[in-house]
Formats: sequence, C-alpha cells, structure tokens
Amino acid sequence: MSKLDKRSWAEPFKIKMVELLKMTTEEQREKAIKEAGYNTFLLKSEDVYIDLLTDSGTSAMSDRQWSGMMMGDEAYAGSRNFYNLDAAMKKYYGYKYLIPTHQGRGAENILSQVMIKKGDIVPGNMYFTTTRLHQELAGGTFVDVIIDEAHDSENPHPFKGNIDLNKLEAVIKKYGANKIPYVCVAVTVNLAGGQPVSMANLKEVRKLTQKHDIKIMLDMTRIAENAYFIQQREKGYARKSIAAIVKEICSNTDGATFSGKKDALVNIGGFLVLNDKDAYEEASNLVVVYEGLHTYGGMAGRDMEAMAIGIEESVQDEHMKARVGQVLYLGEMMKKAEIPIVQPTGGHGVFIDAKKFLPHLKQDQFPAQVLAAELYADAGIRTMERGIVSAGRNAKTGDHYFPKLELVRLTIPRRVYTQAHMDVIAESVERVYERRTKIKGLKMIYEPKYLRFFQARFSKL
Repeated sequence: MSKLDKRSWAEPFKIKMVELLKMTTEEQREKAIKEAGYNTFLLKSEDVYIDLLTDSGTSAMSDRQWSGMMMGDEAYAGSRNFYNLDAAMKKYYGYKYLIPTHQGRGAENILSQVMIKKGDIVPGNMYFTTTRLHQELAGGTFVDVIIDEAHDSENPHPFKGNIDLNKLEAVIKKYGANKIPYVCVAVTVNLAGGQPVSMANLKEVRKLTQKHDIKIMLDMTRIAENAYFIQQREKGYARKSIAAIVKEICSNTDGATFSGKKDALVNIGGFLVLNDKDAYEEASNLVVVYEGLHTYGGMAGRDMEAMAIGIEESVQDEHMKARVGQVLYLGEMMKKAEIPIVQPTGGHGVFIDAKKFLPHLKQDQFPAQVLAAELYADAGIRTMERGIVSAGRNAKTGDHYFPKLELVRLTIPRRVYTQAHMDVIAESVERVYERRTKIKGLKMIYEPKYLRFFQARFSKL
C-alpha cells in the first residue's frame, strides 16, 4: 500500500463560532481545586481549560439545531415541537409511545415508579449511579449480570457490555420471573468504560426474557455509539448503516430511557419511550406530577425541536465515525505512552485505571478522585471519578461499595474540541504519570446522602 492510499480523516463540519477560554496558572489551579474540596464537580467552569467532566449536555449544536430553536412553539399543551420529536423518535427508534422529560434521570424515575414494586429485582449490565438509585427508591434491588470481562480493564473483549446469560438465568431461577419487572440493558455501558453490547447478545437476552415473559428496558443514551461498534466489530453488520442498526437494537426491547444530552446533541432534555399502552398511560399521569404536561415534560418547545433534529444527525455514519474516532485517537496516544486505560477504548471517553496508575494508594484513599484532581492541577483539564466515590455505600451496612474498577473518565464532548486538544490532554496525563509515586491519597470530609460524587469534599492525607 502506498502512502497515497492512506488518507487522513477530518471532522465532517466546519467551525462558525468560538468560545474563548480562560488560561490559568498552576498556582491558580492548585488554589481552585483545594477550594473545591478536590472534587472536580465543584470547580467553576470558567477556571477549566479543557472540560472532560461529561459528554452530557456539553456538545456543540449544529446550525440546523440552532435554527430549529427559533421555531420553538412554547404553547403549554400540544406544542408542534412535541409532534416533531415524536415523529423523529418513531422514525429512528420505532417505539410506539413518547413521554418527554427534563433529562434522562426524569425518565428513570418515572420508569421505576411505573414498573418496580417493593422487593423486585432488576438485573442489568453493570449499574449506573442515577439508574440504580431510582430503582432502589422505588423498592427494587439491582443485580449485576454483566460478563466478567467487563470488570477487567485490560481484557480486549470487543463487547464488554454484554450480559452473561448464565448469570441472568441464575437470577431468574433464584428470585422467580414474577419478581423481575424488566432487565435493564445499557448501550453503551458507561461504568465499564463506554463498552458496547453486541447485537447477538441482545437477541439472546431477548429470547431468554421472552421465555419467562420479562421485559427488556433499554438505557439508550449512547445507542448510536453502540451501533457504530456493532458496525465495525460484529459479523454481518459492516454494510449496514448506523441508523439501521439503531432501529434493530430498539426492535429487540420493550421500551427505553433516553438522555438527549448525549447522542442527540442537545444541552437539555430526555424521554421515556414504551410499547405497552397501559404502562404509557400510567407514565403519562406521573409525568404531569414530576415533570410537566405529557406534551412537554419539562422541556421547552425549542429544546424538543433541537432534539428532533439532533436525533437525525446522531445516526449519520460520517458524524459517528468522527465522534468515536476522536475518542479512539486519544486512546491510542494513551496506549503508546503506556498509560493504563480500559481497553478497548470506549465510545464516549477514555477511562484511566486509577488502581494501576496509583498502585501505592488503597481504594479507600480514593485514587480515582486523587487522579482527577491532579490532572486539573497540571493543565486545567477537568475529568471525573468513576470508582469508590461514585459507587457509594451499602444502604443496609453503611460500608463503602468497593467496585473492581476504579476509573477516571476523560469524556469527550461531541463537536467541541480539536485533535490539538487531544494532544494536550495526552501530554498532561503523561506528566502526571511520570510523578505518580509522589502523589498522596485523600480523605472524605463531607458526604451527602445521595449520589455523593456530585458534592462530596476531600482533603489531602
């Protein structure tokens, strides 16, 4: 192959507007992270240079989305933007009923209240923080049935989000199908490092759950990214479009929760989608209690319009190639520098294995929290912890959960940063890695009752 056969790729868009960033000194950053209690969530965004805290609501909208915002119908009931969103949902996802919510966790709350009763068991492919909390508040108990490979950061399995069929069958046998309202399938799996689920595995789960009359509810927040990995890695899908794969994923489930702040490229909004009419009617009643009327559910009309357009843009092959490609680029730089990261690189971010990065720190010294603070101090890069702090405590014993994975998530917003930003990030991680043996642990000095990773504060040991 000649050099001319190897073509570089670039983003399938051009930049129309820029947001200027504040450049800070190391002394300023040290002061800022200390005042934030070494919790990157408590930093002021104006003090952040490259913000990798989350890909949720941080993407750049297109000119089509911004023009759609000007078409907002802010009627209290029956906004035309709701019907546009409903049409986009049906076209690209194929579910029957739409319940808009202010964001994904609003949908999780309503789904949990509609479908879970006290004492129920909810199997899923690894917990997510807000999802598990809503399940617990509704009286349910989450049980992890993800494959073992997902808990090993170095395992190269191409679909580490898959459900272990033997684990799922064991849960059904132990508790009985009548105690399982649904199986929660996340695509991709955030806390495993943005890892995808294969279509073959989803179909096997579908076959098993249908046998026991158990529903499958999808966490479809990053479904297009999952579809990209199926297209690239799974036999028989290389010639299928992202849009077709997304529709096929949805067809193997009974409903889904969706945060439009990820794949759909908007700053706020989400929804619950269902195929069961009775469940839909109950959810429509509850959305009025917790969110807003069933035709806006906590969103302005303009936001529903932007989401409808964003859904269409999210399933374009060239967009997804560039979106995931930028993440993979950063992952390759990390691997070349021998930084311990979750492999294969996931769809929405690079996840550093903090246990391997800082092996001299015990897990209850919060190594991932430490590393996130160190990356900010080094170059103004804001990342987030996904380990013992995020896992929280056992409600009965009060003890920390000790997850096998102790990760720092470098989440890449969509259509926001350039490859040069990726280079700066990789160089900063390398600098911190070179002085890793000198880094000390943290102790928690303030802990809120729920979702402590958002507001907990720490001090240095």
